Amino acid sequence: MGPTAEKMGNGFTYSDYLRWPEDERWEIINGKAYAMTPAPSIRHQKISMYISSLFAQHLKGKGCQPFHAPIDVVFDEANIVQPDLLVICDKSKITEANIQGAPDLVIEILSPSTALKDKREKKALYERFGVREYLIVYPAEELVERFLLGDGRYSAPEVFGWDEVLPLAVFPELHLNLWEVFDRQLPQPEAVEP
Repeated sequence: MGPTAEKMGNGFTYSDYLRWPEDERWEIINGKAYAMTPAPSIRHQKISMYISSLFAQHLKGKGCQPFHAPIDVVFDEANIVQPDLLVICDKSKITEANIQGAPDLVIEILSPSTALKDKREKKALYERFGVREYLIVYPAEELVERFLLGDGRYSAPEVFGWDEVLPLAVFPELHLNLWEVFDRQLPQPEAVEP
């Protein structure tokens, strides 16, 4: 059975996590367990699938490996998360069981049940462990916040709307057309009468 109450002492660890049922999804941040339920919405899944397929297509053969949830990222014994999407360029961090250490890029797609954790606890965790670029996707608002790591701290967020192109800092050759991410149509320019 998964955690049902706060554990005393140092909190939950990766050893505890490995004993929880496989049909339950949990994350541990600073020793505190967070349930990953309910399942993501259809819109969340569509956004995730679009970005995942774009990464698979454009990063193939470039030395970096994209992954999508569920996959465990183990920062240390008290910090295990399952980001929606991530990219690893250091292949030594990839094991048969999980990812060991900080991804180069993490994308979290907000759900009502996880929004606060993604914006607060996970952002602080990713900053502390050195995730170079962190994107938070807001499906309802159709915008993306980007945090870039510099001198061990995240910069103020850059905000991109649905009708903009988001150039990835970690992969400058790769751009996200956000209207495609959010499944929107750009307005067509009006024809000018001669």
